[in-house]
Amino acid sequence: MGEKETIEKLEDLGKSMIKQVKKRESPTFETPLRSRGNIEYDKSVGFLRLGAKKEERKFLNVAQAKTFMQTVAVANKTKKFLKEGLHTSIRGLYYQLKFSLGENLDESLFEEQTESNALIEDLEVAMGIKREDLHLTTDRKGVVAGNMIVKDTFAGEETTIDCSKQGRSGWMIPSDVDNGMEFVDVKADYVLVVEKDALWQRLNEDRFWKKEKCILITPKGQASRGTRRLLRRLADKGLPVYVFTDCDAWGWYIYWTIKTGSMTLAYLGRDFSIPEARFLGVTMADIDEFEFLKKLTIKAKPIDIKRAEEMLSYPWINVHPEWVKELKRVVRDKRKIEQDALQGKRLTFVGEYIRKKIKGKEWLP
Repeated sequence: MGEKETIEKLEDLGKSMIKQVKKRESPTFETPLRSRGNIEYDKSVGFLRLGAKKEERKFLNVAQAKTFMQTVAVANKTKKFLKEGLHTSIRGLYYQLKFSLGENLDESLFEEQTESNALIEDLEVAMGIKREDLHLTTDRKGVVAGNMIVKDTFAGEETTIDCSKQGRSGWMIPSDVDNGMEFVDVKADYVLVVEKDALWQRLNEDRFWKKEKCILITPKGQASRGTRRLLRRLADKGLPVYVFTDCDAWGWYIYWTIKTGSMTLAYLGRDFSIPEARFLGVTMADIDEFEFLKKLTIKAKPIDIKRAEEMLSYPWINVHPEWVKELKRVVRDKRKIEQDALQGKRLTFVGEYIRKKIKGKEWLP
């Protein structure tokens, strides 16, 4: 969303409150309820999103007055950032607002950053925008290699980035891949998401992305907001998205967060989910297919078993018999496999494994 449109949305919020005051009504702020009880899996679209429940805050309500005032303060301050063309982190916003009541008053507008964080999310869902549109940055985490050219307009300058010429380091994914970011040319047949940076480096050294004509991405564990938005944008270009993680509940949850979104970001729906994503591996079934993996499994800890059992209860997972079988086998055998184990045969086997899975359509939904 452009800066002009975001500013207009913030101003409309303020104007609606002024109208209420002029009518001698209490200013209100309404937002969808972000509690777990209002999060649902929409099978028709394949991702998590908020339900219909809403909450309303009124200024002329003793219990809600402070939260209402804090919400207006966050909206006003982010509008200032947009007007100035400056960015900051959610931590920076917290410090900008902490003492907004005045230094001579023995009370802060915000005592803890968790208060302002929650209100940023309220504004996102109430106005249909992302915090990145409010010039609020998040941690950068994720690296790309491949035949992709990006034009980045930032701080008044335009930079052309060629992701095929970033050497061993790759292009680090920024927190905002929408505003001022144009994907000029993407020459690839698919996107490959590799959980671990070490495996990404292994494949990058083999120039796997060049030989197989793919965009190679590592989220370095759980995918950040920037990485998930980048994946959504590439999927919107018609590129298949394949995910390659460890064979345990934690690696598999990374996949499901990419695919259906997470409960914490359910209010952003499709913008941060890729329902069309497919899981390549590693799977428990690989132990039967590749003899050398039998000696390279690791004993699952109680916390791993518990996590697998939790995932079996998720309706967006247990509707798939393939996944139920995999998760139940982890619980039964109490074993897991790291994706790094595929190097046990030979270092270049990782690429062979991925090629075989894609060519044979050997993926999980």
